[in-house]
Order: sequence, then C-alpha cells, then structure tokens
Amino acid sequence: MIGTIVNTGTIILGAILGSLLHRGIKDKYKEAVYTALGLACLGIGLNATISNMPKSEYPVLFVVAIALGAVIGTALDIDGRFHRLVNKFQKRGSQEVQASSDGESQVQTPSRPSSRLADGLATACLLYCIGPLSMLGPVISALKGDHTLLFTNATLDLVSSFIFASTYGIGMILAAPVLFCWQGLFWLVAKISSTAISDALMSELLIVGGLLIVSSGLSLLKITDKKTLNMLPALLVPVLWFLLKWLFKF
Repeated sequence: MIGTIVNTGTIILGAILGSLLHRGIKDKYKEAVYTALGLACLGIGLNATISNMPKSEYPVLFVVAIALGAVIGTALDIDGRFHRLVNKFQKRGSQEVQASSDGESQVQTPSRPSSRLADGLATACLLYCIGPLSMLGPVISALKGDHTLLFTNATLDLVSSFIFASTYGIGMILAAPVLFCWQGLFWLVAKISSTAISDALMSELLIVGGLLIVSSGLSLLKITDKKTLNMLPALLVPVLWFLLKWLFKF
C-alpha cells in the first residue's frame, strides 16, 4: 500500500503547508505544475494503453467498453452531477467567506467556520477520490506492485490540498484519512480477489484505464474537456465481460 500511503501523506503535507502559507501560490506556478502533470498523464496513459494492446485477447473490447461506458455515463450525467455538487459547495463557501467579512454577520452566525470547513472537506474528498488515477491506481498497485498512477495522483493532490488548506485552513487535513480508506478499499478488494483477476482482464482494464488517463491529461492541459467522469463506467465493461465468460463458459 506504499502508493496509497504516499498519496495520503501528500494531502497531509499540502494541508499543513497551505494552512501555514495561507496566501496561496501564484497562478503561474499552479498552471506550470498542472501543465507538467497533464503531460505526465498523457505519457502514462498512452504507455498503459499501447503496451497492453498486444496482450489483448479481444481487440475490440476496449472500443466497446469506452463507447458503452460513455453512453451510460452520459445518460447518468456523472460529470454534470459531480461538477454541480462541487460548484454547490464552492459557491456556498465563497458566499460565507463574503458574509464573514461583515462584522454584524459574524456575530449573528458564529458557526460559519465549521460550516465552511465541511463544505471544503466535501469538495476536496470528491476531487481526491473520484477519478481513474485514484480508483485504478490502488488496483494496479495491489496486483502488479506498480505505484506510478498513485504517485502521479499524489502530486496532483499535493497541489490541490495546498490550495484547499490556504482557503479553508488546517482542518482540510481530515480529507487524508478519507482518501486512505477509499483507496485502501480498492487495494484490499483487488488483493483478496487477485486470483479472480486474470492477466487478460488486467490488460483490458489497463487499456481502458490508460485511455481515461489520457483524457484526464488533455483536460489538465486545457486542450479539450472530454468529460472523463462520464466514461468511468467503461472500467466495468471488461469486468462484466469476463464474468459472463466465466459463468457461461464460452
């Protein structure tokens, strides 16, 4: 679980630094880091997809998975629901920040700081936990001992936690155990069911997951936003295919 431990540690470190240097970091440095991470995501995603394509027993499965996953995700509006939820918390937090600048409002609503922290934590936990790096990373770590995806995610979360803590304070460190439990659950399930996850299934998941990571990289680089969250159901398609294959012995 070294990858998850590192990822959790970066959130703690970012929260501490962000709360100490509460004025935040300049946008140009933040953009530079996200650009670098976007390029890293492209490289990691392309490598995962291309290197596993020759191992695929069903060369068309990843195409079906991406297409079907995108349709299901779009129908469920996963990306839209996620961003509306995040925006809701961010909007509420910004409104309370503005209200707290009014001395009279501060007297009338002494509970606002805890409310702001709750909003910040909810937003941060969503951003840390939902995504191909955070969900596929623990599985790859458990089955192959490869922590690359989690280390990449850790770098992203370091920057994000710094920014969150500079706004909401040291309380944002509470998001770290949430991420640890989330990724730990994926890691534990993969470890327990490792015999049920064949090399063939792992190859298909890496092909599909690699494409999702490429999509995330494109979004980080602000080249195009392909609503990667809508394609997350694509990761279930290979699992269901191999389950049906095992049940009906074909």
